[in-house]
Amino acid sequence: MAFPQDVVSAEQYRYALTNFRIAHEKVEDQRKQLEEQERQIGLLRARIALLDGTAGDQQNARSKQGGSSVDDFSIKNAASQLERLINRWAADVVRSPPASLDDIYAAAIGDITGNDEPLPPGASPMQVQNLLRHVISDVISSDIINQLIVTNSSEANIQLTHIHEHLFSRNPMVACVWRRQTFSAAVESYDKTMAQSIFKDHIPTLVGLLGPFAGAAVGILESAYSFSRMLHGGSSSDAFYRSFVPEVGSALLPHHIELIRRCLKSERGEVDRVGATVFPGLVKVTKGATGPGGQSQDNGQIVVRRAQVLCECALNIGTGAAAPQEH
Repeated sequence: MAFPQDVVSAEQYRYALTNFRIAHEKVEDQRKQLEEQERQIGLLRARIALLDGTAGDQQNARSKQGGSSVDDFSIKNAASQLERLINRWAADVVRSPPASLDDIYAAAIGDITGNDEPLPPGASPMQVQNLLRHVISDVISSDIINQLIVTNSSEANIQLTHIHEHLFSRNPMVACVWRRQTFSAAVESYDKTMAQSIFKDHIPTLVGLLGPFAGAAVGILESAYSFSRMLHGGSSSDAFYRSFVPEVGSALLPHHIELIRRCLKSERGEVDRVGATVFPGLVKVTKGATGPGGQSQDNGQIVVRRAQVLCECALNIGTGAAAPQEH
């Protein structure tokens, strides 16, 4: 018995084959369109990141180096490295002083206080070393971290800093984007002419005695500039960082300072004051809350790293002098 066979005509076969080819071509066209869309979206995202100032963040994330957001641990680690550079420089000056320790001590005190009155002789190496750390810390705080070093012009940098503060008071997000974009075109290294100018403005008497050590101090400012770029180039949209240096002779405020040597005098509640700030403190400035009437309150400040300080009695100076063994 013969069975019927499922046979189609040549015309029906050609018709089905043509439809299959057309459908396949349409699927292929759709695939290419999707790939092109993904490519355009990628370009658009890269453009947005460039305008927003986060292009470097994405590149770092792809290289598994983390984004450019700065965490407290990274800040403290970088600050510790800078602190060691300052301490090593001050120790080198004391080890091979370019002038007498009494002259260096008097010059440092004079530049810090503006008082040129003669001082009694007998400055110790520890006093000189820590006062040198104080003057460098003050320069780093006021002229590097607390300014946006974008150009080689001090006047332009001061104006840019004022612009950022104004933007931040109105809209922290806009200020963050502006800051990142600005720092993406900042000078790569700290200009030596700027450093020398700052030294002449802040420590004119001392810099004249330092000789070759003044050039070595310029290297410290270059490292401080890298530290500052890390702080200000981060992607924090609701805060920025500022530095502070407690004044010599000011009160010891435990929330703002960290004594690098124990002070029993202060622990007993007796009066003791700052003898030298050997490394600046760092605060994170946040936008103040909006109060009644829509007015913004004062910005908040969170101490990220307390200033490293020696008290007066540790240096055996000032009216509150005490024997060093009390530490």
